[in-house]
This record gives sequence, structure tokens and C-alpha cells, in this order.
Amino acid sequence: MTAEQFRRLALDLSHPDFRVGGKVFATLGWPDGTCAMVKLTADQQRAFVHAEPQTFQPVKGGWGRRGSTQVRLARASTPALREALASAWRNVAPKRLRHDPA
Repeated sequence: MTAEQFRRLALDLSHPDFRVGGKVFATLGWPDGTCAMVKLTADQQRAFVHAEPQTFQPVKGGWGRRGSTQVRLARASTPALREALASAWRNVAPKRLRHDPA
């Protein structure tokens, strides 16, 4: 068994989360393989949804009202997604780590 085989088997059962300081800032493959999620503030979410409504949408329910934002991957441009990921990263990163991750 290689590390890549292990990774594929594990991903068949779940979806990967991306963390900084032990906190999730993004998730890939949620709710399905065509989407991802980034943790934005409510204000950031409104701005991304307004700028690119075909790419960014609030997650349904309370999570979405608190900034969890679904990303339709096929519609996402690299610059917009990079900005959303960087914002999500800064939102959850400990103060000692906050800087431009790009």
C-alpha cells in the first residue's frame, strides 16, 4: 500500500478539510465532488456572492448565515478562488500566523 493508495481509499469515505491552527478554513468535495466550501465572514460572503453569483453561494441553513460559502468549482476563476481561500485562511488563522499565505 502506498501513501497515494491510502489517500484514495480514505477520500472515498470522506472529503478533505484544509486547516490552519487546528481550524477548518476550507473543505473540498462538499456537498459533492463539484463543489467546495470556504469559511468567510458574512460581509465577505455577500461581496463574493454579489461579484460572482454563479460561483459563490451561501451554504444552506445556519452555517451559511455565519459565512460558510459554497464554491462551484467548474465556474471558479483562479484569482477569485485564491482570494476567497486567502480570506478564509486569515479568518481562522491564529494571530501569530496571519500574513498573506499566497
